[in-house]
Amino acid sequence: MELYLNATSPYARLVRIVLLEKGLMDAVTLKWCDPWADDADLLKANPAGRIPALVTEEGTTLSESMLIAMYLDSLDNVKPTPPMLPTPLSDVLHLAGLGQNLMDAAFTTVIARKHCGPEIDQSELGQRRARAMQRLLKQLNSELSGNPTAASIHLGDIAIAVALEYLAFRLPEIRWKEAHPQLAAWHAAVTARTSFQQTAFT
Repeated sequence: MELYLNATSPYARLVRIVLLEKGLMDAVTLKWCDPWADDADLLKANPAGRIPALVTEEGTTLSESMLIAMYLDSLDNVKPTPPMLPTPLSDVLHLAGLGQNLMDAAFTTVIARKHCGPEIDQSELGQRRARAMQRLLKQLNSELSGNPTAASIHLGDIAIAVALEYLAFRLPEIRWKEAHPQLAAWHAAVTARTSFQQTAFT
């Protein structure tokens, strides 16, 4: 399999963490690229020019991080690993959705600033994204109080933790750790895992 990615995409990082947690890194060749430069190989694999993009052993390209994660979770590997989507499924997908929404709001804020300048934050869309991030952080702080006790993590945990890491990386002015100490404690426990340490944003 081949995975097209870069080092700063939260969506690509989510997939890399799933690969590590599932013990599948040896089955994948990482194809580092710049999606903003219309990389020819990436466009061949995924005409949308977006990462991550996973080319399976059968030659089928999968896009969108959550779909790729679900596919990887379905693969058999030599060493059995806990599922990324344990039951009750609705609970995991609920958390994964919150993480995805936070990731999307943060990522679109960063991209809007890159192309339109920081003043875009004062636009109607910029303000909506900022309010959405604050609401999501408040809800996550109430839902994820305390440290996780399970030896394994699921897709919802990964999506939320990656989104929080991306906020700290690209939007440090939000200072979510100070405002939400319970969430900060949960985040610290999850990101102490090897899979997070090995995929840190650079």
